[in-house]
Amino acid sequence: MTEFQNFKESDPQKLDHNVSDVSPKGQRGARVPGVLLEGNPIKELGGAYSVLFSRVAIAVDPVALITTECITVTSAMRKHARWAHSSVSAILGGSSISYRKGPPSTSTIRAQRSPVKAPSTGPQRGADGSTANDEGSLTGRWGIRGKKGKSMQDNPLMSAFARLRGELRGCQDIRSFDIPSLLHPFLQVIRSSSTSAPITSLALIAITKFFAYNLISRSSPRLSIGMQLLSAAITHCRFEASDSAADEIVLLRILKLMEVMLSGPGGDLLGDESVCEMMETGLSMCCQMRLSELLRRSAEVSMITMCQILFERLKHLEHEAGGDGADLEETAHDADSGDLKMDGPLTGTNAASPQVSTIGTPLSPNFEFSGSIQQTVLEAHRSASFEQQTESNDVGMDNAVNRSATNLTQIPSQDMQEGMDIRPYSLPSIRELFRVLVNLLEPHDRQHTDAMRIMALRIIDVALEVAGPSIAQHSSLASLAKDHLCRNLFQLVRSDNINLLNESLRVAGTLLATCRGMLKLQQELFLSYLVACLHPRVEIPRESGIDPSLYEGVPNMPKLVKQPPSSTSSGRSTPVPVKDRQKLGMEGGSRTPDAREAMVESVGALTRIPSFLAELFVNYDCEVDRSDLCEDLVGLLSRNALPDSATWSTTNVPPLCLDALLSYIQFMADRLEDEPLTEGYPDPKKLRRQRYRKKIIIKGVNKFNESPKGGIAYLASQGIIENPDDPQSVAQFLRGTTRISKKVLGEYISKLANEPLLRAFLDFFDFSDKRVDEALRDLLGAFRLPGESALIERIVTVFAEKYCVNSTPEGIVDKDSVFVLTYAIIMLNTDQHNPNVKTQNRMALTDFAKNLRGVNGGKDFNPQYLQDIYDSIRNNEIILPDEHDNKHAFDYAWKELLLKTDTAGDLVIFGTNVFDADMFEATWKPVVATLSYVFMSASEDAVFQRVVAGFHQCAQIAAGYNVTEALDHIIYCLSTITTLAPNALPNTNLNTEVQVGKKSVMVSELAVKFGRDYRAQLAAVVLFRSVIAANEAKIQKGWEMVRKLKYFLVEPMLTYNKITRIWLNLFTNSLMPANFHHSHPLLEIPPIPIQSPHVVNREGRSNESGLFQSFTSYLSSYAADDPPEPSDEELSDTLCTVDCLAACPMEEIFTNILTLPPKPLAALIHALLDQIPEESSPAVIVVKPEQGSPNPKANGQSQSSMTPRYDPSIVYILEVSTMFAIRDEVSTATIGQDVAEALQNIVRNAANNHSLIVSRAAFYLLSLLSASHDQPFIRAPVILHTISSLDQSMSEKAALPISKGLTSCMRGPRPLRNEIANTPDFWSIIRGLHAIPAASGTVFEILMAIMLDEPSAITADNYEFAIQALNDFANAGSAGAVVEQKRDRNIRRLKAIKSIEPRDNELVSHAIQAVTMIWQLSSRVPALIEQSHLERKEAWTAYWSPIFRALSTQCVNPCREIRHTAFSSLQRALLSPELASADHQEWTAIFGEVLFPLILQLLRPEVYHSDPLGMSETRVQAATLLCKIFLHYLVLLSEWDGMLELWLRILDIMDRLMNSGQGDSLVHTHFLVRIIGQYQNLTLKQEEAVPESLKNILLVMANGGYLAPPSDNPQYARLWEETWKRLERFLPGMFRELFPNSPQPLSVVAEQPQIEEIKLEAEDVSVEAKQ
Repeated sequence: MTEFQNFKESDPQKLDHNVSDVSPKGQRGARVPGVLLEGNPIKELGGAYSVLFSRVAIAVDPVALITTECITVTSAMRKHARWAHSSVSAILGGSSISYRKGPPSTSTIRAQRSPVKAPSTGPQRGADGSTANDEGSLTGRWGIRGKKGKSMQDNPLMSAFARLRGELRGCQDIRSFDIPSLLHPFLQVIRSSSTSAPITSLALIAITKFFAYNLISRSSPRLSIGMQLLSAAITHCRFEASDSAADEIVLLRILKLMEVMLSGPGGDLLGDESVCEMMETGLSMCCQMRLSELLRRSAEVSMITMCQILFERLKHLEHEAGGDGADLEETAHDADSGDLKMDGPLTGTNAASPQVSTIGTPLSPNFEFSGSIQQTVLEAHRSASFEQQTESNDVGMDNAVNRSATNLTQIPSQDMQEGMDIRPYSLPSIRELFRVLVNLLEPHDRQHTDAMRIMALRIIDVALEVAGPSIAQHSSLASLAKDHLCRNLFQLVRSDNINLLNESLRVAGTLLATCRGMLKLQQELFLSYLVACLHPRVEIPRESGIDPSLYEGVPNMPKLVKQPPSSTSSGRSTPVPVKDRQKLGMEGGSRTPDAREAMVESVGALTRIPSFLAELFVNYDCEVDRSDLCEDLVGLLSRNALPDSATWSTTNVPPLCLDALLSYIQFMADRLEDEPLTEGYPDPKKLRRQRYRKKIIIKGVNKFNESPKGGIAYLASQGIIENPDDPQSVAQFLRGTTRISKKVLGEYISKLANEPLLRAFLDFFDFSDKRVDEALRDLLGAFRLPGESALIERIVTVFAEKYCVNSTPEGIVDKDSVFVLTYAIIMLNTDQHNPNVKTQNRMALTDFAKNLRGVNGGKDFNPQYLQDIYDSIRNNEIILPDEHDNKHAFDYAWKELLLKTDTAGDLVIFGTNVFDADMFEATWKPVVATLSYVFMSASEDAVFQRVVAGFHQCAQIAAGYNVTEALDHIIYCLSTITTLAPNALPNTNLNTEVQVGKKSVMVSELAVKFGRDYRAQLAAVVLFRSVIAANEAKIQKGWEMVRKLKYFLVEPMLTYNKITRIWLNLFTNSLMPANFHHSHPLLEIPPIPIQSPHVVNREGRSNESGLFQSFTSYLSSYAADDPPEPSDEELSDTLCTVDCLAACPMEEIFTNILTLPPKPLAALIHALLDQIPEESSPAVIVVKPEQGSPNPKANGQSQSSMTPRYDPSIVYILEVSTMFAIRDEVSTATIGQDVAEALQNIVRNAANNHSLIVSRAAFYLLSLLSASHDQPFIRAPVILHTISSLDQSMSEKAALPISKGLTSCMRGPRPLRNEIANTPDFWSIIRGLHAIPAASGTVFEILMAIMLDEPSAITADNYEFAIQALNDFANAGSAGAVVEQKRDRNIRRLKAIKSIEPRDNELVSHAIQAVTMIWQLSSRVPALIEQSHLERKEAWTAYWSPIFRALSTQCVNPCREIRHTAFSSLQRALLSPELASADHQEWTAIFGEVLFPLILQLLRPEVYHSDPLGMSETRVQAATLLCKIFLHYLVLLSEWDGMLELWLRILDIMDRLMNSGQGDSLVHTHFLVRIIGQYQNLTLKQEEAVPESLKNILLVMANGGYLAPPSDNPQYARLWEETWKRLERFLPGMFRELFPNSPQPLSVVAEQPQIEEIKLEAEDVSVEAKQ
C-alpha cells in the first residue's frame, strides 16, 4: 500500500523542478477572530446552486440511519481478511475496553492533518515499523485468540464504530449529538491506509448523507471542530489501491463531499488551512494527467463550483469584519509572511491518493501543500494481491494497519474549541488560491501544460464572474490581477492554440468587464493588440450598384499606428522578424481565421457592456497620452462588418461585428432619455479641450517625425511647447511624449547644434544608485542610438558627465572612466547580440576586462563590477523595446506599463449619458457608413430588420444630441438608396394616367423603377417613417444639402436637395398629394404648371387582346404623338410604388410641418430658402409650360436680357419664410436664423437681383429683426450694415420699404430700439433716406420717436450721430428760403403779397423741429459727460461741440425762420447753466470754436448772398449774442488767463462787423422802409447794434473793476490800454465819451495820427457805399 498523502512524481526531473513563489514565506502573525454570520451567505447565491445547497427530508429515523451506515462500513470491513476475526462487541455495538478521551490539546487537529504520530506512552516503533514487543502488541490489539490462547482486542477502526453505536442508543435528537464523535469512526476509515477503496467510499457516502439529510446542521455541537477534522481527513485520505475505476470513484466521492462541505451549514466555519487543503486536493485531480479524462473534468467542475462558493464569500468578508477592509488586508499580509502558503499542483506534497505503503513523508510545521495527485506505484501495487502475501507479510501488514490508526483514537474534548483559534476562512486562503491559479498561467513554465492553463483559466473566469469587483477592492488580490494575471493573460492571447486563445480571451474579457477600473493601461494594451490584429489594411472593394459615398466614413486603418522598427544598419540591434513581432502585438500580424473570430467575439462581449465604449472614449480618446481606442474599436467593428472581411476571417465575423456595432448604438439610444449626471465625472468641456490638444500634438509629432524643426515650430505655434528656443521646454515635451519616433529623436538630439537640448533631455533621467549599464539601459530606452560615431561620442560624453554630476560612484574614478566604460558596454552589446558574429567568436569576460585594463584612472575596474555588467548585457540586450526578442520585449513593455500605472490613474467608470453626444459625434461616420453598405448588400430579412433598427436609433441619437451632421448624412444615405432623388430630372413626357375602376394611377418612369426595387421601397419607408417623421425640427443639411427650385429646373445644379428633391419628383409624377400647398394660408401660392398627361381609361375594356389590337393601339398613339399605353407589369409596379408611398406618412409629415409649432417647420422652411439661386446664378426661373402653351417670360422681358429679372417665387419664398419666422417666439428661435441669412444674401447680392426683390427682402429682414431682436443669430448692427451698403440707386428704389421696416423696428421692444439707435449704420441709413421725398416723412417720424423716447435712446454712442441726422433735416429745410426770397421779390416789385407761412412747408417744419431737438439735447450733456468718464477737455469736445457746431451751421441757413430758431437755440445752449464752471476752463472754447467762427461765416459773401435781406439782421444777432455771452461769463472769464486775448479778439470781430460793407444792405433797407413801415427800425438796429453792445460791455466791465485806469487798478493796466487803443480804430471817441476823466494811455497818443487816417478812409468808403 502507498500513502496517498505524500504522493510525488516518479520523474526525477519533475521532482527537482521548482516553481517560483509570488509571496515570500515567513512567520504567521496573530489572527483576528472573525465574525460568524448567523446564516450561510453562500445560500444567498440561489440559481444554479440552489439544488446543490438544498437539504433532503428523510423518512427514516436519523439514529437508525447512522447505525445502519456504521453496520454497512463494518460489514464491508469484516469481509476483508484483515478484519475477519473481529470480536462480538464490534457487531453488537459495544467495546471490550473503555474509550478514553485524552486531555484537550491545541495540536490535535494539527496532528490530524499530518501522518506524524503524536507523542504516546505506548511502545515505541523502530525505523522498520516494528514494536519492541511485536507479539504482545499484536495480541493486545486484535481481541482474538492468539497462538497461546490469549484473547485479542478489536482493531481501533472497528471499535470506534462499536462505541459510536453504543453512544447513539440513548440519543433522542441527532442534531444535539457531538459532531466530532459522530464523524470520528468514519474519519479513521478515510485516513487509514489499510482500508480498500470500496470501504473508504462507503465512509465518504455516509458522511455525504449526513450533510444531505441535514443530520449535521448549523446548530450541531462543535460543528467547527468537526468540519476541520473532516477537511483534514478527506484531504489526507489513504486507501489501498485496487482497480482504477474503484480508486477514481473514491476521488469522485471526495470531490462531492468537498462541495457539500463548502456549501453546507458549516462551510463558512472552515479555516483557511482547511480550505487551502481542499482546493489543493481539487487542483491535484485536475492536473494529474494519469487520471482519466472523466475524473479530471469532474474535478474541474467541482473546482469551479467550490471557487464560486469561495469567491462569493469574498463579497461578505468586509461585512463580517465590521466593514474594516484594512484588517482583511493585514490578515492576508500576515498569511503571506506566515505559514499559510499554497504550492502549485505539481510541486506539492499533500493529496488524497491510493497508497501502497504506510510510510509517509511528514509535513513540515509550516503548512505547505499542493493539489497534485500522483500514482507513481499504483500500477505496481495492482500486480500483487492481498491473498498472495506471506505470513510474514501479514505481520508487517498488521503493523502498518496499527500505524495507520495512530492519532485517530482520540476525539477532541468539549473544551478543545476554547483553546483553539479556528477562524473561518477569509482573504488569506482566497488569495492563495487565486495566486496558484494565476501562476498556472505562466506561459514560459514548461511544466505547466496548455490543458492545465485552460483549466486554470476556466476557474479564474468563474472567480471573476462571481467576485470580480470584490477582487478589485482588495489590494492583495488586485495586485495579483493587475500584474501577474494580466501579464500572463496578455501573453496567452498570442498563443496559436485556439482552445487556449479562446479561454484567455474569455478571461481577459471578464477581467476587464469586472475590474477594468484598476486596469487602465492594461486594458489599453490588450485592446490595442486586438485592434492591430483585426483591423484589415485593405481598401473596401467597389461593388456595382453601391455608391462609394455611402461608405466613405469606414476607416481603412486604425488611428493607432505604431512606428516602424528602427534600422539595423549600425549593427547594434537585432530586430525581431516580422512574424515574431506580429505575435507580440507590436504589429497587427496575421492570425488564423478562427483566432480572428475568437478575438472578434471577445471584442463583442466587451461592447455588450452598456457603457464600455463610452468609458473608452472618456478615458482614452480624450486623454493626450492615450490611444483613440473608442474610435479604433468602432472603426474596427465597422470595417469587419462589411461582407468582404469574411475573406480573411470566417463567415461569422461580419455578423458578429455588425451585432456589436448595433449594440453600441442600442445602448446609446437606451440612455438617450436618461437624466444627464455630471457630478463626480470629468467636465465634458475639459474633455473637448483635451481632444483638441491631442489632435494638435499628434499632428505636431507627425511633423516632427518627418522634420524635427518643423514639428517643434508647429507645436510652439500651437502653444504646446512654450518656448522653442528653450532646450528645457523642448526636452520636456520630447521626454513626455511616447509618439515620437525613437530613431528620429536619437538623431536629432545628438547633433552638435542641439547639444543644449541633449543635456536638457538627460536632465530628466535619474542615474543615482545605478550601475553604468543600468543607467545606459534607461537612457537608450528613450531613443535609438544613431549610427554615426561622432553622434554616439557626443551622447556618451554627455551621459558620462550626467552620470557623475552629483558624485562619482564607488569604484569609478571620474567621468572619463565612465566614458570609456560606456563605449565598451556598447561594443559588448553589439558583439554579444549581433547575429552575424559566431558564438565561438563572441567576446568573453576576460576579453571584456582586458579591453578596460587601466582605464579607470590608471587602475582596473572591480572584477565583480565588470562581471555583473557582462552578465547583464549577455543575458539582456540593450535595445529598444520593439527590437527585443519575444520575452524581453514583453517584459520590458510590461515593466514600463507598471511604472506608468500610478500616474495614469484609475479608469473612470460611469453609466451616465453626458458623454454620449461627443462620442457619437466622433464615431457616427463609420457606423452610418456600415449600415448603408450592409443595407445595400444584404439579402436576408433578419439583416434588413437589424439595419433598419440601427438607422432608426442613429437618427434618434443624432436628433436627441443635435448632431445635425449625422442626421443629415443618414438622410442622404437613405435618400440615395431610395433612388427617388436621381441627379437628372425624371422624364415626364411619357407619363400616362391610367384609370382603373374608380382609382386613377399615374404610370411614370420613376414609379415603375421604384416599384421594382424592394430595397429602395424599404429605404423610403425608413426615411420618412423612422427618420423624418419624428425629427423634422432637427433636420438641417439633410434638407439644405443641395438645391431645389420651385419649378422645373432648366439646368440641374451640381447637387440636389435629397428630401425636397424626392418630394419634387414625387409631386411631378403625381405620386404625392398636392394639397399640402393649400392647407395653410401662409402657403397660398399659384399651382405649379404640370404637363397634361395622356389618359387611358381601362374601365369596361374587353379582356380579350391580341397582337393586332396591341399593334393598332401603338400606331394610333404614335400618330397622335401620345405615349404608348403602359403594360400590365408597369401598372403593377406603379401600384407597388403607390402602396409603398401610402405606407410613408407623407400627409402626416406635411400636416405636422404646417400646423404644429414652428420647430417642425424648420426643415421645410430651410428647403424653401434653398431654392433661392446662388449669387453666381442668374435670378431667372424658367417654368416648363403646359402642353400647347408658350413658355412664360419673367415680367415680359426677354430671356437674353442681362439685367436682373423679377421672380415672384423668390419673393413668395421670402415672404412665407418671414411670416413663419415672425409668427411667434418659438418660430423665430427655430427658423429665424435661416430666414435671416437668406434675406441678407438677397440684400448683399442686390446687383444680381431685381430691385423689388431687394426692397422686399430688406423689409422682411427688418421685420424679422423686430421680432427676433433677442435671438443670437440676428443682430441689428449686421442687418443695418447690410442695408446701408446698398448703392444710391437701389436705396432710392427701396427707400419706402426700408423706412417702413425701420418704423416697425422702432415700434418694437426698447432693447431693440436702443440697439438700433446705437448702431452707426442706422444713422447712415437715416441720413441717406431723409433726402428721398417718399421716405423723408417716415424717417423723420423715426427720428422723432428716438428723440422723444423715455427713457431717452440717446447715448454716448449715438449722440453725435443723432445731432448729425437732425442737422441734415435742418439743412433740408433750406428749401424754404426759396419761398422767402420769392416773397421779397414780390415786395420789391410792389406786388400784392399773399400771407405765406413757411411753416406750411413740411421740410421747414421738420427743420425747425430738428433745430429745437438739437437744443434739447443740451440737457443730456451733463449726464453723458458723467457717464463717459472722459477728461474734461475730451468730454466737452465730445458732447458740447456737436451741438454748437450744428446750431452754428443752422445759424447761416438760408431759411430765415430756421436761422432765427437756430440763433434762439444757440443762445439758450450757450447760456445753459451746465455749460460753464469755475472748476474747468474748457467752456471758454465757445468763443473760439463757436461764436467767432459763426460771425466769420456770416461775414462770407456767399453766405450773405444766400439771403441778402435777412443776413444783415443775422449779423447783428450774432454780434449781440457775442456780447451777451461775454457779459454772462465775465466773472468766470476774469479768472481765466486768456481773458485779455479773448477780449481783444472780440474787439477785432466787432471791428470787422462795423466795416463789413453793410452799405449795400442799408440802401435796400431804406428802399423797403419807404414802402413798408414794418422795416422802419431796421436801419437803426444795424447801425447802432454794434456800438451799443460795446458800450454795455465797457460799462459792465468798468463797474466790475475789470476796466479801470492803471492808476486805479494796475492789474488790468494792459486791458485798459489795449481796449482804448482798439476802440479808437473803429469807434474813435467812444472810450473818452464813456470815461471822460480817465487819462489817455501814451500808446494811444502815439497811434493817434494813424487812427485819424483810418477814420478818413472809413468815411470815404462809407460815402462811396451810400452813393
